[in-house]
Amino acid sequence: MYLCYFFYSALVLVYFRADWAPQCHVMDDVVMELANRFVQALFVKVEAESVAEVSHRYGIAAVPSFVFIKNKQKIDSLDGANPPELTKKVQHHVGNTASPAPPAPEKQTAEDLNKKLKTLISSQQCMVFIKGSPQEPRCGFSKQLVQIFTESNIQFSSFNILTDDTVRQGLKKYSDWPTYPQIYLKGELIGGLDIIKEMKESGDLDSTFPKVENIDDRLRTLVSRSPVMVFMKGEPEAPRCGFSRTLISILKENGVQFDSFDILTDNDVRQGLKKYSNWPTYPQVYVKGDLIGGLDIIKELNENGELLDTLES
Repeated sequence: MYLCYFFYSALVLVYFRADWAPQCHVMDDVVMELANRFVQALFVKVEAESVAEVSHRYGIAAVPSFVFIKNKQKIDSLDGANPPELTKKVQHHVGNTASPAPPAPEKQTAEDLNKKLKTLISSQQCMVFIKGSPQEPRCGFSKQLVQIFTESNIQFSSFNILTDDTVRQGLKKYSDWPTYPQIYLKGELIGGLDIIKEMKESGDLDSTFPKVENIDDRLRTLVSRSPVMVFMKGEPEAPRCGFSRTLISILKENGVQFDSFDILTDNDVRQGLKKYSNWPTYPQVYVKGDLIGGLDIIKELNENGELLDTLES
């Protein structure tokens, strides 16, 4: 499906996303609303990692990202979760050819909003809602929080409330906490900057929040978690790419007992393991902590009748 848009003569918006990114779940609703509103344009949603060649071609380095195409040519792009800017760009590129907008969709219900907020605050063990990003905080309080967490080696993910006013206003009511930043741990509100400062002074911060683990130590533990360890996209019961699906089929046909890790759920593992093992693609198979290789190696071992001997050695 994702190749067909190259031959589309009208405006095409290609939305590169990933399930593991909380911001993408917010932008899913935005893109759907825009697609309903601007019916004369084609909106294409793709999983960035499933179309790696296309993502590379358009320089996609993060998600969400958006590429505007017209007459088979890239004419614009946008990185990050920024609903107002995305809407502005779509309106601009659709231009005077836009047909009258259909009636506005019904206002999001409180139940729908609460469901979205609950998903966001629970998406990571430690989730902070700030103005801006950790790299570029947009207010002094957010900057102080990021600095404290960074200096304390705290593992956290963040959401930029400036990109979604619905989240920004709704979270105040949802949590009964009127200011930002807001910090959540395992889906529960901890508080704001003042609370974090108090916890740091009392020494409770280090014992309460998850720490950033040395990635090599973490990977060393993961690859040795089972005698045969598979790093793949998705789960064995629901692979998320053809290579992973083929690998799992071969292992099951041979009765191989194995454990697996879904790299789509953890970007640090997904990127770190490539460098750790000096193997750039997935799936990857390890035996007793040592890399065997990817799908091609497993296929070759299977065809030569050496698979079981290798995996059970």
